Amino acid sequence: MHQEKIAAVIQEVKKVVVGQDKMVNRLLIGLFTNGHILLEGVPGLAKTLTVNTLAKVLHLNFNRIQFTPDLLPSDLIGTMIYNQQTGSFEVKKGPIFSNVILADEVNRSPAKVQSALLEAMQEKQVTIGETTFQLDRPFLVLATQNPVDQEGTYPLPEAQVDRFMMKVHIDYPSKSDELEVMRRMSNMQYSSDVKAILSKQDIFDIRNEINSVNLAEPLENYIIELVFATRFPQQYGLKDEAKYIMFGVSPRASINLNLASKAVAYMDGRDYVLPEDIKEIAEDVLNHRILLNYEAEADGIDTRSLVRTLLEKVPINKSVTLK
Repeated sequence: MHQEKIAAVIQEVKKVVVGQDKMVNRLLIGLFTNGHILLEGVPGLAKTLTVNTLAKVLHLNFNRIQFTPDLLPSDLIGTMIYNQQTGSFEVKKGPIFSNVILADEVNRSPAKVQSALLEAMQEKQVTIGETTFQLDRPFLVLATQNPVDQEGTYPLPEAQVDRFMMKVHIDYPSKSDELEVMRRMSNMQYSSDVKAILSKQDIFDIRNEINSVNLAEPLENYIIELVFATRFPQQYGLKDEAKYIMFGVSPRASINLNLASKAVAYMDGRDYVLPEDIKEIAEDVLNHRILLNYEAEADGIDTRSLVRTLLEKVPINKSVTLK
């Protein structure tokens, strides 16, 4: 029943967004597994439009926050204001109090604002004055960062990037997709109205159903092997790759690989996980958690290609005893 509704959600989003099926899929996985998503891509790839459209289709409250160098934490979470009529201070909640938050160009704001956002993501609550407020549920943060024009930006620290379930790289559309985009957007009578498909209760029900998807023990072990291969690559025969890795992934990687692979299986209509589900999602879950050294940058090695190598060389059903 819910798989049919999810398919309807995807079709409804496609009425507005062309050629970004992977991005929509990853956003839904994040929503259904209570994880936050970091989107990276050049301007104009419909990142903001996709998030906004998805929030409408899911009937969720949506707020877009444009991150700038002069943004303050109070602009994000809210502050205390003085009411002259009552002679007392009152809480004015910020835009973080919504179901879906688009943190646009999150790397343009200073560390205090970034840490305020990441704390809200982790704790699902914020403190204004002396009062702590729970954030709305479901609560999903979708942050975007622009890989070009890095001058004057504040890159997210590696330890904080780890709090995102996935980092999804958005690529240019194909020729046919771009032709369709051009035709749609150049028609000044084009309407981007969509209808709501899922309710909040549907989302909570889907989460419960994903939680019951079976992940067999050999596949659990496979996830652990992938994670440990980033930490001890030489033990897995990855001698060439070992010279590039400064730090492997954290335990959040194994947790999120487990959750995301279950979501992939569920959205494919299965109640059990296949090895292909883990491989499909591994790059997005692992790529931002591996810290490379300067030698990797000099040799043109990035984390995405490294993860693909891991998937090729780390076997299933074979554990390595670390010395």
